[in-house]
Amino acid sequence: MATHKSAEKRDRQSKVRRERNIAAKSAIKTKVKTVLAAVEGNNKENSVNALKATVPALAKAAAKGLIHKKNASRKISRLTKKVNAVQA
Repeated sequence: MATHKSAEKRDRQSKVRRERNIAAKSAIKTKVKTVLAAVEGNNKENSVNALKATVPALAKAAAKGLIHKKNASRKISRLTKKVNAVQA
């Protein structure tokens, strides 16, 4: 356990950031699942709308360092391919 004042503050900050990161990652996973569910249901409009909401969220998470830049890029690419396949 932290004993110095600065170490106690660092501990508090770490806990707050950890909770925020967990919530953000969970939100991203939920958005990705909505896109995949729309693709599975062959719903063109829902899949396009869900993708439009998911892409900026993934890009923002990568910009903030929540997930790796290439991880976000890979997810965006794969989701886009799936949505385009539904439209074709």
